Amino acid sequence: MPKGKLFNLSADILQKVGWTAEGLSEKSRKLVITNEEARLKFIITKTADVPTYVEHGAADIGIIGKDVIVESEKNVYELLDLGFAKCHLMMAVPKDKKRARLEDYAHTRVATKFPRIAENFFVSRGMQMEYIKLNGSIELGPIVGLSESIVDIVETGTTLRENNLEEIVSIMDSTARLIANRVSYKLNYQRIDNLVTDLEKILKS
Repeated sequence: MPKGKLFNLSADILQKVGWTAEGLSEKSRKLVITNEEARLKFIITKTADVPTYVEHGAADIGIIGKDVIVESEKNVYELLDLGFAKCHLMMAVPKDKKRARLEDYAHTRVATKFPRIAENFFVSRGMQMEYIKLNGSIELGPIVGLSESIVDIVETGTTLRENNLEEIVSIMDSTARLIANRVSYKLNYQRIDNLVTDLEKILKS
């Protein structure tokens, strides 16, 4: 389970299908929380690491945003769109430095947490860019002259407006997804499939 915005939403929906454990909280100092009776072990980790734990089988399943799945390029099964944590990945620039066309930003610098997604997007449009990987406060890039633009996740757009940035193109939509390790999915197919079925019922209701 990922720390941050997805944690409580993930814990809530899992609790509705009976997947929980005593003390399961993002604020817990424990990184692994176990429910022996239900044969469940919850691993709490940074968002970007969830696909890695699942790909290598340290976790059988995980909940993570579509954006992180695409960026990580990990070899996992995507089982279910959980529908929550809706946001989208976009490119934004300072309002006072906006250019007429997207192509006018070719050969400029982009600050982003998602260099792979950004590169794939710009390459598909025949644009060469310089990518600067940041891990936080992406909006600072153009403000301090580190980059001409940013590629980042947006939910409401409030942070963009507060920093005088304007979205100029949407790159992809993202919601939370249930993913599984490929071997675990085969070995524990019935249990994982039952979870998917139960979650689907919750989502429909």
